[in-house]
Amino acid sequence: MNAAPSIQKLLDELERLPGIGPKSAQRIAYWILNTDKETALRLSDAIVEVKDQVRFCSRCFNYAEDDLCEICQSPRRDSSVLCVVSEPRDIPPIERTGVYSGLYHVLGGALSPMDGIGPEDLHIAELMRRLSSEDIREVVLATNPNVEGETTASYLARFIKPLGITVSRPASGLPVGGDLEFADEVTLGRALEARREL
Repeated sequence: MNAAPSIQKLLDELERLPGIGPKSAQRIAYWILNTDKETALRLSDAIVEVKDQVRFCSRCFNYAEDDLCEICQSPRRDSSVLCVVSEPRDIPPIERTGVYSGLYHVLGGALSPMDGIGPEDLHIAELMRRLSSEDIREVVLATNPNVEGETTASYLARFIKPLGITVSRPASGLPVGGDLEFADEVTLGRALEARREL
């Protein structure tokens, strides 16, 4: 397709988004072109606003607009249970189950020696500081059930168990090689309810 330079620039930028190929980029670009200017500007403003206002929570490294995220600020959460996840995007699926009411800690990835990601590249030191300064009785290692997630969970369990803290992992129901963000709420809820101690 020979597109006007401004349309081609939009297509090129849309194709850089994860999961968006040339055909999806075309559909989105045509939608933007055919919608009214106010709708397109609302989308543009929302992107600029999220980039300006969202940062990482200073306590758990979830997305936040304040120093602490809404979960860390909530007095209704069980502060004695800490769920460790790889990325902020892993939190919403767990929240949608309605089963878990504790706090979170986001590692910022998973151990992957092949990709050069070691313990110093993740928020593991901050996790260990939290475990020594907060009154936490259980840590749920909810990293993805793939090689990197399992490696990360085993690595963390080796350091957490000697602290006298219960270490658990979501139980069956999550497919090996799958990602938490794609798990349905029922499967993820059952896995969290039936978590096992490591």
